[in-house]
Amino acid sequence: MTEHDTVLLAEDDENDVLLFQTAFKKVGVPKLLVCVPDGEDAIEYLKGAGIYSNRMEYPLPCLLITDLKMVKRTGFDLLEWVQTQTQFNGLPAIVLSSSLEESDKRRASELGAQAYWVKPAHFEDLVELVCLLKEKWLTPPQPADLSSIQNRLP
Repeated sequence: MTEHDTVLLAEDDENDVLLFQTAFKKVGVPKLLVCVPDGEDAIEYLKGAGIYSNRMEYPLPCLLITDLKMVKRTGFDLLEWVQTQTQFNGLPAIVLSSSLEESDKRRASELGAQAYWVKPAHFEDLVELVCLLKEKWLTPPQPADLSSIQNRLP
């Protein structure tokens, strides 16, 4: 696996992790989903520290998805830490939270989150969200088909 093949999910609810893994499989996301239980573990993963020191086994992610309300360190703590690390300037961060609070959405945006989505109540809606993730952040752009243009060139 390479960093282009990995998505890091920071989520403390085991049921939500299982639903997310199932949605990833259903949508056919061609990425490894690595799940950690809180913001502290996510930071350790990104640092390559402790049990995450083997980058062959724990490659850097191409996308970070985080819940906000977690034990130890929150999603806000994680976003704030990522924002201070220049090596992660290009890492897209998505918040998937049960919070409907505008202040949470605003703070997540201020801390660099590219999107803030409320956790859906139904699995089908989660599958739809994963489809959006795949489209926007997990599928490389396809090269333009230049054959029609090349055929018209002298």
